[in-house]
Amino acid sequence: MAQRSGLEDPERYLFVDRAVIYNPATQADWTAKKLVWIPSERHGFEAASIKEERGDEVMVELAENGKKAMVNKDDIQKMNPPKFSKVEDMAELTCLNEASVLHNLKDRYYSGLIYTYSGLFCVVINPYKNLPIYSENIIEMYRGKKRHEMPPHIYAISESAYRCMLQDREDQSILCTGESGAGKTENTKKVIQYLAHVASSHKGRKDHNIPGELERQLLQANPILESFGNAKTVKNDNSSRFGKFIRINFDVTGYIVGANIETYLLEKSRAVRQAKDERTFHIFYQLLSGAGEHLKSDLLLEGFNNYRFLSNGYIPIPGQQDKDNFQETMEAMHIMGFSHEEILSMLKVVSSVLQFGNISFKKERNTDQASMPENTVAQKLCHLLGMNVMEFTRAILTPRIKVGRDYVQKAQTKEQADFAVEALAKATYERLFRWLVHRINKALDRTKRQGASFIGILDIAGFEIFELNSFEQLCINYTNEKLQQLFNHTMFILEQEEYQREGIEWNFIDFGLDLQPCIDLIERPANPPGVLALLDEECWFPKATDKTFVEKLVQEQGSHSKFQKPRQLKDKADFCIIHYAGKVDYKADEWLMKNMDPLNDNVATLLHQSSDRFVAELWKDVDRIVGLDQVTGMTETAFGSAYKTKKGMFRTVGQLYKESLTKLMATLRNTNPNFVRCIIPNHEKRAGKLDPHLVLDQLRCNGVLEGIRICRQGFPNRIVFQEFRQRYEILTPNAIPKGFMDGKQACERMIRALELDPNLYRIGQSKIFFRAGVLAHLEEERDLKITDIIIFFQAVCRGYLARKAFAKKQQQLSALKVLQRNCAAYLKLRHWQWWRVFTKVKPLLQVTRQEEELQAKDEELLKVKEKQTKVEGELEEMERKHQQLLEEKNILAEQLQAETELFAEAEEMRARLAAKKQELEEILHDLESRVEEEEERNQILQNEKKKMQAHIQDLEEQLDEEEGARQKLQLEKVTAEAKIKKMEEEILLLEDQNSKFIKEKKLMEDRIAECSSQLAEEEEKAKNLAKIRNKQEVMITDLEERLKKEEKTRQELEKAKRKLDGETTDLQDQIAELQAQIDELKIQLAKKEEELQGALARGDDETLHKNNALKVVRELQAQIAELQEDFESEKASRNKAEKQKRDLSEELEALKTELEDTLDTTAAQQELRTKREQEVAELKKALEEETKNHEAQIQDMRQRHATALEELSEQLEQAKRFKANLEKNKQGLETDNKELACEVKVLQQVKAESEHKRKKLDAQVQELHAKVSEGDRLRVELAEKANKLQNELDNVSTLLEEAEKKGIKFAKDAASLESQLQDTQELLQEETRQKLNLSSRIRQLEEEKNSLQEQQEEEEEARKNLEKQVLALQSQLTDTKKKVDDDLGTIESLEEAKKKLLKDMEALGQRLEEKALAYDKLEKTKNRLQQELDDLMVDLDHQRQIVSNLEKKQKKFDQLLAEEKNISARYAEERDRAEAEAREKETKALSLARALEEALEAKEEFERQNKQLRADMEDLMSSKDDVGKNVHELEKSKRALEQQVEEMRTQLEELEDELQATEDAKLRLEVNMQAMKAQFERDLQTRDEQNEEKKRLLIKQVRELEAELEDERKQRALAVASKKKMEIDLKDLEAQIEAANKARDEVIKQLRKLQAQMKDYQRELEEARASRDEIFAQSKESEKKLKSLEAEILQLQEELASSERARRHAEQERDELADEIANSASGKSALLDEKRRLEARIAQLEEELDEEQSNMELLNDRFRKTTLQVDTLNAELAAERSAAQKSDNARQQLERQNKELKAKLQELEGAVKSKFKATISALEAKIGQLEEQLEQEAKERAAANKLVRRTEKKLKEIFMQVEDERRHADQYKEQMEKANARMKQLKRQLEEAEEEATRANASRRKLQRELDDATEANEGLSREVSTLKNRLRRGGPISFSSSRSGRRQLHIEGASLELSDDDTESKTSDVNETQPPQSE
Repeated sequence: MAQRSGLEDPERYLFVDRAVIYNPATQADWTAKKLVWIPSERHGFEAASIKEERGDEVMVELAENGKKAMVNKDDIQKMNPPKFSKVEDMAELTCLNEASVLHNLKDRYYSGLIYTYSGLFCVVINPYKNLPIYSENIIEMYRGKKRHEMPPHIYAISESAYRCMLQDREDQSILCTGESGAGKTENTKKVIQYLAHVASSHKGRKDHNIPGELERQLLQANPILESFGNAKTVKNDNSSRFGKFIRINFDVTGYIVGANIETYLLEKSRAVRQAKDERTFHIFYQLLSGAGEHLKSDLLLEGFNNYRFLSNGYIPIPGQQDKDNFQETMEAMHIMGFSHEEILSMLKVVSSVLQFGNISFKKERNTDQASMPENTVAQKLCHLLGMNVMEFTRAILTPRIKVGRDYVQKAQTKEQADFAVEALAKATYERLFRWLVHRINKALDRTKRQGASFIGILDIAGFEIFELNSFEQLCINYTNEKLQQLFNHTMFILEQEEYQREGIEWNFIDFGLDLQPCIDLIERPANPPGVLALLDEECWFPKATDKTFVEKLVQEQGSHSKFQKPRQLKDKADFCIIHYAGKVDYKADEWLMKNMDPLNDNVATLLHQSSDRFVAELWKDVDRIVGLDQVTGMTETAFGSAYKTKKGMFRTVGQLYKESLTKLMATLRNTNPNFVRCIIPNHEKRAGKLDPHLVLDQLRCNGVLEGIRICRQGFPNRIVFQEFRQRYEILTPNAIPKGFMDGKQACERMIRALELDPNLYRIGQSKIFFRAGVLAHLEEERDLKITDIIIFFQAVCRGYLARKAFAKKQQQLSALKVLQRNCAAYLKLRHWQWWRVFTKVKPLLQVTRQEEELQAKDEELLKVKEKQTKVEGELEEMERKHQQLLEEKNILAEQLQAETELFAEAEEMRARLAAKKQELEEILHDLESRVEEEEERNQILQNEKKKMQAHIQDLEEQLDEEEGARQKLQLEKVTAEAKIKKMEEEILLLEDQNSKFIKEKKLMEDRIAECSSQLAEEEEKAKNLAKIRNKQEVMITDLEERLKKEEKTRQELEKAKRKLDGETTDLQDQIAELQAQIDELKIQLAKKEEELQGALARGDDETLHKNNALKVVRELQAQIAELQEDFESEKASRNKAEKQKRDLSEELEALKTELEDTLDTTAAQQELRTKREQEVAELKKALEEETKNHEAQIQDMRQRHATALEELSEQLEQAKRFKANLEKNKQGLETDNKELACEVKVLQQVKAESEHKRKKLDAQVQELHAKVSEGDRLRVELAEKANKLQNELDNVSTLLEEAEKKGIKFAKDAASLESQLQDTQELLQEETRQKLNLSSRIRQLEEEKNSLQEQQEEEEEARKNLEKQVLALQSQLTDTKKKVDDDLGTIESLEEAKKKLLKDMEALGQRLEEKALAYDKLEKTKNRLQQELDDLMVDLDHQRQIVSNLEKKQKKFDQLLAEEKNISARYAEERDRAEAEAREKETKALSLARALEEALEAKEEFERQNKQLRADMEDLMSSKDDVGKNVHELEKSKRALEQQVEEMRTQLEELEDELQATEDAKLRLEVNMQAMKAQFERDLQTRDEQNEEKKRLLIKQVRELEAELEDERKQRALAVASKKKMEIDLKDLEAQIEAANKARDEVIKQLRKLQAQMKDYQRELEEARASRDEIFAQSKESEKKLKSLEAEILQLQEELASSERARRHAEQERDELADEIANSASGKSALLDEKRRLEARIAQLEEELDEEQSNMELLNDRFRKTTLQVDTLNAELAAERSAAQKSDNARQQLERQNKELKAKLQELEGAVKSKFKATISALEAKIGQLEEQLEQEAKERAAANKLVRRTEKKLKEIFMQVEDERRHADQYKEQMEKANARMKQLKRQLEEAEEEATRANASRRKLQRELDDATEANEGLSREVSTLKNRLRRGGPISFSSSRSGRRQLHIEGASLELSDDDTESKTSDVNETQPPQSE
């Protein structure tokens, strides 16, 4: 809870914003939607609006998300109107239900309002943060105010309690309850803080912190109690581990005069052990971290990890320091007046508690006796507690125990010693805590000032319901039952007073009596005794155990209405009590031990005799404890179960707690209680989070909902007359006449007009009382009325506005008519001559008056000018005055500013001085207090100084002596260090040898221990036998002398013996019959074993999972056989034991007769007789213990077999669920496979299209190659022509020079083109670099080293290829140069033909010049392009790599598709196999389960018969022991045994019937499950068919698109044909320009070669990547195979290990059997061996169960792996799709590059053909057309790609739909499972529900007939109640038993009527039980 006030506004956390609540929109929304609450798993309750009612169910729409749902009418709870939102008192709610309470608390909590009233309760929800609502200002705000005047707060509760105490002079109490961590302790602190502030006796002083003042001591008592009684738990960092009742006493004037603290149920076990992440009490950590060195040495303290009792070591608390807390507790102790000696002795005890845990005991070799190997810890402990070490160790290890009249020293085992030490530690801490509380009470007690009244604050744990609850929870829940009864009783009294005050007739019900049966069940002393009384009674019996206690409790209280037995044998709980908060299961383990709380009385007496006075005082009540001699019959492992007590010597824990609780309840009943209920909102300690289910559980446990139930019984809603009239008068407008009328009369008239049922309301003196829900109905009616009025008002307003608009339109119409009329008249007169004359003459009539008007205007001007001058003068004067005033104003403003500044400074100075004054006053007070404290300290220090001076003198003398010794020691140290180094080296060598020797020693010791234990046992046996023999020889010698005298008596005894022999023969015959029955059972078992073997033979072909179940069955068979063998061995041992017992009984009888005759003989004979009797008693006890142990073992075996059966059935159910999940996954995989197949088909089609297009492009490339070859031919022809024209070249030389100039220009142009080319190359390089970076990153993630090596190899190969290409290009260049040289030679040879071809030259001269220029250009460009080619080659390599990658990815994709097809086929086959296997396994599992159950039933029968035989044997033995028993008694026992056998048989038959019924029900459920599964599979098949139809439609659309594409291809082929024709024309034209095209063709050839090389490189790259991907895939597959093989190997290893374990177990059992045969002399050893064997078998069963669980986990792992594989396949598919998209993008980029290169070539061609435009233009046009066709085809292809993408999107959408349908199917399956579970529950409840329904219908019908009779009975009861009230007032005795037992309630539509038994018997003879209301 919050303590410190922050800077936030505290009113935000106290007051509600009512503007938000009184919002008309929310009110209208509430009325319109009919909002209700429906149950929700997540939110507890959700708001919803009712849409439709269908019988018992209602269609509801959720307000949050708009979803619709069907809800049962009974589950709906009404919602309160918005008027009641965030209401401060939940009792005012008109709809009182759980949903409304939870919603109100949640709304307030989320708004920061943690306090809420609920009638008498104040509910507090822990905010988990500091709130600013606990400051002194808030205290002053609440001081003197009434509860209803201020918002809810703990201060308001405290104030009301304080004022009631002062005014009424009545004692008050504040009860704070709640879970751990809910804030109980913090709220109690706030109450004490408030009372200390309000009721402090020092009012005039500002500082209350005066040392020794009572208020301060009261506040400081809390830190001390917290440090010793609080601890850190998982829920709470400062959890109070005890309950406390703080009683603050006040005098008559209201000042605090004293206080007293009582504590309850300290959790002392926390001092010994703690759970994980929890701490023990704070004081231990505070002491260890806060103590100084001197104190640590005094208290012998160590580190945190050195103490065993600090289970988790040191765990710090966040936000707190233990060191600081230690100082605070020390200061608090000083303030409380603790002396230094008291504090030191307390801390010594705390340290001793820790030292108790460090005492370690060891078991001795030959015996079970405990020993203490080291007593250093014991020495420390005895030093701290003031005891002798030897006496302490003797008292722990061998305590003195009183046996009869003598004291005997009994050796303790290790477990007993450990238990004794822990009990002592707990007891010392508890006594220390009690002493501390007593000391605080002593400090707080003020006897001088008399206390007039008090306020008690109870801080105790709330109701606790865990899975299994122990004795502590019973005590806490018993306390809360009593407190809830107190609340109900006070509620009853307050309601009664309210109704009496208002004069209302109401049948008063004391709701406190509802809880009385449960309280009687716990605390009733007798007739029948309650739980605590029976527990105390069992503590007195010597052989009592927890089991006998439970049996007696069930026997006594089994028929109690609030008590329930465990329904099934497998239930962990022993019994169940129905409390008001719910049903609570209790486990009665160690209840007797907890109730007795035994201690080692030897150590307790030592502590009582301690030299330390403080410890002796703590242990002064030693006589009251339970000692060791009072606790007998303990087993070897734990202090069990049998107790023997001394009467009147001790009191149990239950008695003490009951007494303290009765005292507390007596004080509380004499007070006026105030109830505070603390609630924890969540377990995560998070602020602002509220778990609705957790809060509802706490409201139920805290009794808040119980209080609301009580409110609903009466009239919870009360409203004052005036408010009722003001709010609801609108519903009855004409009921109240005008004028004044009394409020009561007006309300009566209104209610008459409303026609309310008189049962729903009561009219009091000042208020009207309504039942729950009536005000909500009235609110609905009021809202509907208001909506009608507003609708009518809106209609009137709209009508008025419409009429106004209509009148305006009418006026506009009339105006329009007037305008039309005037316009028509004007149009008529427009051409009339007289009208024109009139219009022209009319303005001329005023011309004569113009002069007069001008004169008048002049006069007016003069007047205006004079006025203007005057006004100007006045303005100037006003401006001067204004300026003067402004100046004065400025001066005054400056003065004002100066004065304000001076004033502000003065105020600041004053504030500073006042603050300084306050600070100085505070400092003065602090200094005064410090001075007083320091004066006291000074005196203490002076005393200490004197002591220290004397001490210092002694120390100085010691120092002188020690300095001399130190010098000697330093010399010795130097020599010793050298020796130590040598020794350390030797030690290292010796340690290695020692470790070896220790290992050998351990082996030898183990062997020696085994041998020694065997030897010791044999020696003990030999000694015992020798002793018995010696004793018998002495007895024989003594008895032989008296044989003659006793022959007669022996003859009589022989006669009796003969009779007994006859009886034994009869009994032997009976035993033989029983053995025959056992043989028959064995035969049946053998038959069943054969059946099981057959079932096992059938089940050999099943999977590993089912093999484990079969293994279990086989092992159970083996166990049955072993049990048979054990039974036979037991028989043999029993026979031997019987023989021995007979001999002993005969000897005993002889000795008895002799001893009876010789009573007067010597004392030696008496001693012998007593010893013999003791031996006989011990033998009897041993036999009884053995039989008990054997029975307990058999019961354990049965329980374990039952648990094994349950676990097997659970495993079968899990296997079925697993199978269902596998089927789901298979279906999902099938759908995925189908989808993948569709995608594969689409991708194959796309691939075929791309291949088709690629082939077409190859064909185009070939055609271009053909064109190139034709161009070469034309070039050759042109060369021949050029040879002819060589003669003409001489004349053209001049022209060539000009051409050279032009060539220079062209070179410049080429240089510019080259720069452009370089830019593009740089861009390409950047792109390729980016691609390379991405690829390198991916490779680095996969394998960095391999990628680097591959890159190096690829770069070397690329470099070699480039070098080869460069050499080839250089050779081509040389060839071209040679050709050019040849052309020049031919030109020179043809100079002679120049003259002949002059005419041709004139035509061809220009062409030749252009050709020459082109040649020069090409030569220069070739030289430049060589460098560019080198750069381009690198780019080409990269592009080739990209292309090869794409091709590899395509190949890989094809491979993946093939693999996925194979996988889909495999999955289909596996699915079929799995379905077949699952069916077979289901049938086999059912058969095996039946066989198992039959075998186990047979085994149980066998065990029961075994038990019966043992009982018979025990009866026989007892009959032999008691000689005086008659044959009649034996016959009676025989008959009783036969009856028991028959009863057991009947029980067996009933159990078999029940088992068959459960099996039939199970089979029915399985059939239903299969039917449901079939339905779901059909639905899924229909949906799959629909999806397939959709897919078929899509495939049809794709095929249509393909057909369109084929048509387009055909058109394209036609275009290609026309293109060929055009190319033929081109060839004719190109014949003329061969020479010009030579250079261009060569360049194109080179480019094409480069492209071809680039393609080759790309292919190579793709192949390499494909091979690498294939290798990766193979490696992954191999890894998967390896993993699967490893998993199989692990399974095989586990199976091997299990088989080896089984073999070892078999060998162990064989060895144990041999040992049993060897040691069969004593029956006890045989029984012990049997116990060990059974434990080994149980362990084996547990191991087999673990193996089965591991197999299940392996199967789950495999399933997860398959799902992961599917996910990886999907991811790879997605990756392949993205790769395909990337390949398309890369292909598009290549096409763009080709286009760009083509464009560049066209530019070059344009430069060459600039002079041949006429011839080439036609060709260019044709080429353009072809390019347009190509572009069209590209666009068409893009459109086709778009269509493909759209289809892919549609496919994705379909996949999403399929996934949604799958989810729906999963949801349906989950709903099916839930429905099955609910069906099971409903089947269980059907019978009860049907019976209750029949009873309810009958009772309702009869109740409707008998209403009149019930009213008469009501009147009679009211008279009885009035008489009872009169008696209560007089104080006379009242007999509640008859009235309470003879009362029954009738609930009729919310009204509760009580009928007495007489009335109900007379008037309703047929009615046995009345039906409770539907809400219950």
